[in-house]
Amino acid sequence: MTGSPVVIGVNRTRDGSIAVARGRTSVHSLQKERMTRREHHRGRLGDLPDHYLPRLPQLAGPVDLVVEGYSSDTEIANLAAYRAELRETLGLTGDTPVVLVSHHLSHLYSAFPPSPFEEAAGLVVDTQGSRVRDFTERVELPRGTPGDLLEVSSFYRCARGRVECLAKQLWDGDWTRPAGLGCFYALLTRMLWPSGGGDEGKVMDLAPFGDPDALGLPELDVRGHEVFIPRAWLDTFDQGAAFRYVTNGASTFKRSANLAAAGQRAFERALDRLAAWLHERTGLADLVFAGGTALNCTANGRLIRGSPFREVFIPPSPHDGGTAVGCALYGMIECLGAESGFRWADDFLGPEPDPAEIDAAVRALPEDLTAERPADLAGAIVELLAGGRTVGLHQGRSESGPRALGNRSILGDPRVPELRDYVNVEVKGREWFRPLAPLVLAEHAGRIFDVDRPAPFMQYTAEVRPEHREELPCVTHVDGTARPQTVEPGRTPFLHELLTRWHERTGCPVLVNTSLNGPGDPLTETPEHSVGTLRKTGLHALALPPYLIRKRDEPPVPGDDWQPPARPV
Repeated sequence: MTGSPVVIGVNRTRDGSIAVARGRTSVHSLQKERMTRREHHRGRLGDLPDHYLPRLPQLAGPVDLVVEGYSSDTEIANLAAYRAELRETLGLTGDTPVVLVSHHLSHLYSAFPPSPFEEAAGLVVDTQGSRVRDFTERVELPRGTPGDLLEVSSFYRCARGRVECLAKQLWDGDWTRPAGLGCFYALLTRMLWPSGGGDEGKVMDLAPFGDPDALGLPELDVRGHEVFIPRAWLDTFDQGAAFRYVTNGASTFKRSANLAAAGQRAFERALDRLAAWLHERTGLADLVFAGGTALNCTANGRLIRGSPFREVFIPPSPHDGGTAVGCALYGMIECLGAESGFRWADDFLGPEPDPAEIDAAVRALPEDLTAERPADLAGAIVELLAGGRTVGLHQGRSESGPRALGNRSILGDPRVPELRDYVNVEVKGREWFRPLAPLVLAEHAGRIFDVDRPAPFMQYTAEVRPEHREELPCVTHVDGTARPQTVEPGRTPFLHELLTRWHERTGCPVLVNTSLNGPGDPLTETPEHSVGTLRKTGLHALALPPYLIRKRDEPPVPGDDWQPPARPV
């Protein structure tokens, strides 16, 4: 083993990703989608030489261990080919070990070891994980449990140096008799947006427009640590296009919203009961929560405020894309026996920025764009924002998770009512009801939002205090909530400077923050991606420090010479 051990973690499933852990604290991570520009792009053969190695120099050099994570799809059948690709692409020696870790365990290791806790309960909930025969952890199961059953939720007692799996809910994978909280939300999402996965956030955003009682649907059937789906819900899921979201027709919109509201409430209440069961079982004060369902910010807010746990920690990458980090940390801690001091202080795990790459992107700008190098970049951005314009911000290492946290962000003035519609229509090309999130100076967060703790990763909703809702229409959702990100100088210095200057200029310590991407795209990764997003959308400007790039033919300004289209409600 080298003096500073190097472990590579690879997620071979949905949201394909890779991570490199080096020594006690260094971690880099990259999702495949950021390079291929296909959201949720699954891991496949060829990813390492074609996408990861060219973008992540940390993959070069001696490697002590590789840890691979698979789920329940068929990719594990290609294990021999993946191993050959690893050894050829990375130049692994014959004695470099390559090991497997099962899916929920990789989620857990992305959450607990990098958390602030010395001990905690652990909860992992997603649609489906590894099969019983592929588990790499000990868990007591009934004698004769079939090896092809799938994990859908896992419950842990965690301490530094010891992780114990207390229980799992298993499912046979038959979608005619689905089980588990993740399966439920997946089916709910498909009823509204049947085109594929990745639309769960839309359900959460749509729910506040509906009446959860209108359809008379029951709560989910929670028995201890297991969740089952009542017949009334299964019958509803069998109704085909009856609730499909469409963009016209008020009655259809309301029907879709009512289903979203009923499903979101059922999900939240069932999650509450799982957390209560785990707390009773462990008696521990703190909780770590991971898996795809941990991206549900509304449920997270309820869990943080109302669960019996004192503190709840959710990593910024709780979804499958974060399991590469979990694989790497599992290998460092459990396989090599090395100590990991990595903690989720921020989510900026992407490749190190290359100034030459930025300069090259600016030199290659097409004729319709112009670049300047302002002496006061933050001041120039503030003036554009104060004029009602939207500004992309591309700086530093990219976020590893799905939330833009200031390094690949679009910023705007939260006081402009039309700006939300402008971003949704002209920049994102998405549904009008989608909310935009606020950035807020940490010292002002409790005054404006009902929060009592930092929220650096934008992971839970909180009420906008009533006296501030009218002045912040762009970030206040229809139910009076928002998904704030608190900003501190130590985590994001330029963002903090920018927000401070904005506060001094306007008296408002809040800015709009949404992800820097165009319609159907993942977060941008390279300067070229961000320039491309500026060109193909209604974005007004792009800050690519030290440069500020603008369009020669400027788009309309929301609230000034742009008005939103009519809504279906």
